[in-house]
Amino acid sequence: MALLFLDFEVPKRLRVNGVAQVAADDPLCAEFPGSVFIVRVTASLIFPNCPRNIHKMQLTEYSTYAPRANYVSPVPAWKTFEAFRDALPARDRDDGTQKE
Repeated sequence: MALLFLDFEVPKRLRVNGVAQVAADDPLCAEFPGSVFIVRVTASLIFPNCPRNIHKMQLTEYSTYAPRANYVSPVPAWKTFEAFRDALPARDRDDGTQKE
């Protein structure tokens, strides 16, 4: 797998190649409010990537949907569409199978 990290304030890109493991029971979940899974990456190659096409931007506010401590983010509208219900995990369904 490969990850591409972008810095929009100081236009830079960093690429990380490696192997990822996804775990729902990782103890690190407790450190990140709202997390469901933790992805741990064993990097095999890390290198800069050309930033020439990155537009310079600044963070002015966090998204309403971004998880954080002591905050319950709203349900995105697309998760209420019947067409997607079967694809959602039980915790995101609004059909009585939702987990707390």
